[in-house]
Amino acid sequence: MPLHVGGLMMLKPPADAPPDFAAQMASRLLQSVQASRPFNLRPQSRFGLSFWETDSTFDINQHLVHLALPKPGRIRELLAMCSRVHSQHLDRAYPLWRMYLIEGLEDGRIAVFFKIHHSVVDGVAAMRLIMKSMSESPEESARMPPTWEMAPRRREASMPISGVATSPLGILSGLSRGGLSAVPNVFNHLKQTWQDRRHGNPDVVTSTQAPRCLLNQPITASRRFAAQSYATPRFRKVAAAAGGTVNDVVLAVCAAALRSYLLELDALPEQPLVAVVPVSIRRDDGDSGNEIAFAMVNLATHLADPLERLQAIKACMDYSKTRFKQLSPAELQAYAVAQLVPGALSMLTGLTPERVPANLVISHVPGPRQDMYWQGCKLDGMYPASLIIDGFAFNITVISRHDFVDFGLIGCRRTLPSLQRLLDHIENGLAELEAAVEE
Repeated sequence: MPLHVGGLMMLKPPADAPPDFAAQMASRLLQSVQASRPFNLRPQSRFGLSFWETDSTFDINQHLVHLALPKPGRIRELLAMCSRVHSQHLDRAYPLWRMYLIEGLEDGRIAVFFKIHHSVVDGVAAMRLIMKSMSESPEESARMPPTWEMAPRRREASMPISGVATSPLGILSGLSRGGLSAVPNVFNHLKQTWQDRRHGNPDVVTSTQAPRCLLNQPITASRRFAAQSYATPRFRKVAAAAGGTVNDVVLAVCAAALRSYLLELDALPEQPLVAVVPVSIRRDDGDSGNEIAFAMVNLATHLADPLERLQAIKACMDYSKTRFKQLSPAELQAYAVAQLVPGALSMLTGLTPERVPANLVISHVPGPRQDMYWQGCKLDGMYPASLIIDGFAFNITVISRHDFVDFGLIGCRRTLPSLQRLLDHIENGLAELEAAVEE
């Protein structure tokens, strides 16, 4: 159960690039033998805790791998290769990241698959790390150092790895800095949420109502990665017509795809699926560590009408946003984790075997708002590959760029058959919403 996250970048070489452009790029990158935080940190154990330690013998050959696709070099072969490398654990004797430079695509593009342990960064921090090594100018980007050489925006003192923001240690530390008033404030909001749920508010979701389904099965170490882009204006048009946000539409499209996929397998529960949606609570421009909370979202997969499903999701997200605005970042982390505790305890003890805390994680990360270049190549796609854990066999992560919304799907290869069909269902779900708002 590796806990690294990753992503696939598709790059268009310059028009005048020579045939060996990728090999030249790999040779140039391999000359970069220095690394900045967090790319030079490796885990060490002391007194039962794991700490970050600077790697004084940093070896770029352990982190940069140059590969070529087998012919004919289709996207199918590329995604199969990414599925294999994402299944492999990172070596903890070294800093916990690796980059694969992949050539041989039939359309002439170059692919970069990057993975890094989730204890090092969250999704927003990972995006910032990558964007720091990009430029709006192709010429400037060709002169820029690679990602692992870029100095961090925020220096942090050495800390236990277990002290990331979403761990109990990190949450208690944050609450203590907020003062004694933080604890009753979190308690009051939790009390209000559970009261709203008991009184039948349909917009409130707790960790005790998600139905167990195909997505909540034991997993193997094998992964399947699927990716696809969809035009951003399509999402914006639906969002404007429905009075929601692009994120509301993304969630509704994911819900439609999951509904269709599970119906095909005769595995759709009668009760609606529940997604955990990470929410960034960063109040600075830091590019390391984890600063996230979670919203519980009813995906309304029991509803056949696409607009009704979208409105139910929007109402649920609006409830969470209202609640979140009344909490500080540390309080919000404590509130979000406390919401998950009843469902997690119930699952661990087996008191309600038909229930799980949630069915999957759906994450939406903002990407660049203009054309960007990396090492002289134009960015032509950013497809996230997140993590899955035992009992939660599927994850959807989305990156919104200025012109496209890039979906990255990761799942257990054995548990979820023909996972790639979900890409067609996403397209169909978006088309259904487009047709519905035009009526």
